[in-house]
Amino acid sequence: MKVSNRVALITGAGSGIGRATALALARRSCHLALADINAGGLKETAWMLANLGMRVTTHPLDVADREAVQALPAEIEAAHGRLDILMNNAGVALGGSFEQVSEADFDWLMDINFHGVVRMTRAFLPLLRRSDDARVVNVSSIYGIVSPPGQSAYSASKFAVRGFSMALRHELEGSTVGVSVVHPGGVATSIARNARIPAGAPPEEIERGRKIAERLLRLAPEEAGEIIARGIERRDARILVGSDAKAVSILERLSPVNYWRYLKKATSR
Repeated sequence: MKVSNRVALITGAGSGIGRATALALARRSCHLALADINAGGLKETAWMLANLGMRVTTHPLDVADREAVQALPAEIEAAHGRLDILMNNAGVALGGSFEQVSEADFDWLMDINFHGVVRMTRAFLPLLRRSDDARVVNVSSIYGIVSPPGQSAYSASKFAVRGFSMALRHELEGSTVGVSVVHPGGVATSIARNARIPAGAPPEEIERGRKIAERLLRLAPEEAGEIIARGIERRDARILVGSDAKAVSILERLSPVNYWRYLKKATSR
């Protein structure tokens, strides 16, 4: 896929993987519509893109807001006249076991991580269909391949993104719209630091989880953005980001039931 002079809309573009992918696409001469609930982060990303010579617009957005999402396609069309790439990247994290996580917190996460992806895809698919070469890029996770304890809500949402993306790809086969699902491994973003913690969770357990996350989140977002941009160019159906994501994907195929025995030893080290 030639992304030059195409238009990409990226949610969660105010930081991390969304920002890095925006920069990678802009370096390939792609115009950008950037969306994020964090208006300050959006402005910072737009400032970083200012010298690359591409058309960049910013759109403060909460993907859990149904009416705001429904209104956005007209806004993007008015600003850019078209859309060729939709990257559903916005997401949140929630620590704690299933019994620790409240129903309200579980629903909050699913509304953003999964329903936000579905909501955005439904809103923008008609506009994407007008393109002669379009792509939906949905960001799942390494936890959309394996499910460690303490990640029941997050993993459920990312497996849902994976399943939705795979079915949608089959449904759109033969059309001008392709679908990629992205599985980042340990990318050094702020998602773990900003994770919502369930009330009453033991402080020592929270601290242990954060220390493990800090050890595992090592890949630079800039490298992740480049991997994703290359995957879009190659029309990859699955984009594994990082050597850890590739290794875990292989392990899950070899031991789909008992993989956690091996991963538990690795994370404890």
